[in-house]
Amino acid sequence: MRVLRALTVSVAACAAIGLSMPFASANPAGGPPSGGGNGNNNGNGPSNVTVNPYSVHQGSTMQVSAAGCHHGGTVWSNGNFPQTNLSAGSIGFATVRIFNHASPGNHTLSVKCHDNSLVATHRFTILAGNGAQGGLGGSFGPSTAETAIGAGLVGTAALGAGAHVVRRRRPVRSRA
Repeated sequence: MRVLRALTVSVAACAAIGLSMPFASANPAGGPPSGGGNGNNNGNGPSNVTVNPYSVHQGSTMQVSAAGCHHGGTVWSNGNFPQTNLSAGSIGFATVRIFNHASPGNHTLSVKCHDNSLVATHRFTILAGNGAQGGLGGSFGPSTAETAIGAGLVGTAALGAGAHVVRRRRPVRSRA
C-alpha cells in the first residue's frame, strides 16, 4: 500500500513538471523580452504599452507598463495625472494617480523613452466618483482593551478546564 501511494505521488509530480515545460520554454531566460526589442533599442521607441486597470476611478492609481525604454522614460496624460517616470529595463513600469478632478470618459496617455523621441499612446477610461475605500484591512493590531479582554477570556477558559479535569479525577467515594 505504501509503495502504491509513493508511486502515485511520483507520477503526479512528473506529470506536473512535464505539463509546465511548454510554459517555461515559452520565454527562456536570456531570450528576447516579450514585446520585441533586443536590448539595444535600435530606435524603436516604446511599444506594447499596457494599463491596469483599463477603467479607473477618479483619485485611484493605475499601473502603466511599456517595453523598449531600456533607460527609462516618462508617462503623462494632460489633465488626468502628473508626468511620471517610467522605470528602466526591458519593460518599464510606472504607477500613476488619477487626479480627483479628472473628467470621466475615455482618455489617452503617452509614453516617451529617455533615449528616443518616439511617443507611444494607449487609451484608458476614467470612471466618475471615488473608488471603494478599502479601509485599514487588518493593518492595526489589537488595542490594549482588546488584549485585556482576550486574556481574561483565555484565563477563564483555563480555570474552567482545570476545574473540570480536577472534578473528573476525584475518586468516587462510597455513599453508604
